[in-house]
Amino acid sequence: MNGAPEEASLLVLQHADCEPPGAYEDELIERGIRFQRVLLEDVVRLPDWREFAGIVAMGGAMGAYEEQRYPWLGPEKRLIAEAVAAGKPYWGVCLGAQLLAASLGARVAPGPAPELGVLSVGLTAAATSDPVFADAPREFTTLQWHGDTFELPAAAIQLARSNLYEQQAFVVGRAYALQFHLEVTSQLALQWLDIPAYVQELEELRGAGAAEALIEQVRAAEPKSVPLARSLFGNWLERVVAIPPR
Repeated sequence: MNGAPEEASLLVLQHADCEPPGAYEDELIERGIRFQRVLLEDVVRLPDWREFAGIVAMGGAMGAYEEQRYPWLGPEKRLIAEAVAAGKPYWGVCLGAQLLAASLGARVAPGPAPELGVLSVGLTAAATSDPVFADAPREFTTLQWHGDTFELPAAAIQLARSNLYEQQAFVVGRAYALQFHLEVTSQLALQWLDIPAYVQELEELRGAGAAEALIEQVRAAEPKSVPLARSLFGNWLERVVAIPPR
């Protein structure tokens, strides 16, 4: 793998104020790794991806196919396609995972039903030899909050699945896609549930009291999910982006 620049920095593509990298950002800060955050809805022109050691793309309520509603999606997908084709390390979460799939020519569309709550994800046999996932438990619980899914892109290796959604994680080259939200702490989940639209969606799907129940689920999972998030992301930083530990 190509070495990262001596003064490596990452490009963080953020699709909503309330959906930052969470535990992944904590890992960057602790390691002293610089990053440039771009809020897509406010950007006029995307930065040059060549100036960064890697790209982190986070979640959002929009669909990867909604270019007419969100005009910045087209340029963002072109950036991702160009960067990944050139071998740039990529870490995509939820919408960021779907954007990677779409950028590689795979279909992204609504799934059979929303996957919402702290639920189980299982790793595939291929994950046992992957540099990022090899040390992870074969099964773990993590926050899920999505209604869309994607087909596995050509040449991609499936890394994880769940009972409801076959595609939960994959890798292609140096690019990783994670459908699930290991990075969400209970503190960040509380911020999400300060947003009336998020609470409304939860209650429409899960009934009254769903927001409080979700917070308790995240809080209970947090002692394992957040360390796992930071471990996986740390593996990606060290073994894929080639940024050595501080």
